[in-house]
Amino acid sequence: MKQDHSLGLFFALAGFAVLSVGDGVIKTMAGQWSPVAIAALRFSIAAVGLGVLLAWREGMVAMRQMWRWPQAGRGLALAISSTIFFTSLFVLPLATATSLGFTSPMFTALFAAILLGEPARKETWIASAIAFVGVLIVLRPNLAEAGWWAVLPVFSAMTFALLIIGNRYVAGQASGLAMQFVVAAYAAPILIIAAPLFALTGIERFAIGIPDWTVVARCAVVAVTASCAHWLVYLGTTQAGAAKVAPMSYVQLLVASVIGWAWFGDHPDGWTLLGAGVIVAAGLYLWRAGLVKEPAESD
Repeated sequence: MKQDHSLGLFFALAGFAVLSVGDGVIKTMAGQWSPVAIAALRFSIAAVGLGVLLAWREGMVAMRQMWRWPQAGRGLALAISSTIFFTSLFVLPLATATSLGFTSPMFTALFAAILLGEPARKETWIASAIAFVGVLIVLRPNLAEAGWWAVLPVFSAMTFALLIIGNRYVAGQASGLAMQFVVAAYAAPILIIAAPLFALTGIERFAIGIPDWTVVARCAVVAVTASCAHWLVYLGTTQAGAAKVAPMSYVQLLVASVIGWAWFGDHPDGWTLLGAGVIVAAGLYLWRAGLVKEPAESD
């Protein structure tokens, strides 16, 4: 493996690991504030920080990306996906929510066929069927404990897949930094509006008020770590290629399991581990099926 590829894989591995650390920080806020409000504050902080950095590095002209309509769709997809996933972290073990989130590649392949007209290969359907079996295995014990809240990570994966479709649609229109800023800048106001609307439902979980300063600090930590993580994954992708970087994402499950065990005393049972393994196997199968169809890289 060439040196730049090795470094790229390291960057991606570090980025995906840091994402799970951020998820662990989010889980520490369970019951302390509305997950919608947490997501709103997290993306507001990220939008301001990334906006300042973007203006400094690329100038105000880079802000023009804000006004292209597909960007609003990316922001909406991210806002919905994050809200659903943050809510799931409050009711499910970290490793369980993370493993169910790995159904996203299968949804992405299916949505690409429907929305972008990409051919739906047989490997896509096989991987989706395998992943669905894994989801059923993971949900089997968790539905009894958490009820239908346990399905939330799957819906989060579906909306995140729409974000990936949006990313494909706008690929090459701007730098990675600009793309990060734009999606956060759209997600933040959407969530700021959504937070009080969720509070009006009367569900205690979505009640909002003045948060403790530690909640604000932890949201800032998540905003910074998540932005850094996405940047590391971006660097890894540019140096090693998306196909080689994709399997690195599964380090999230390992890190999430360790954090859940150490921080929250979550001990995944055999069914959860088996189901997670099936989902990961489906993702690796789909990745491998796509990899072998790519032209060989030249030195």
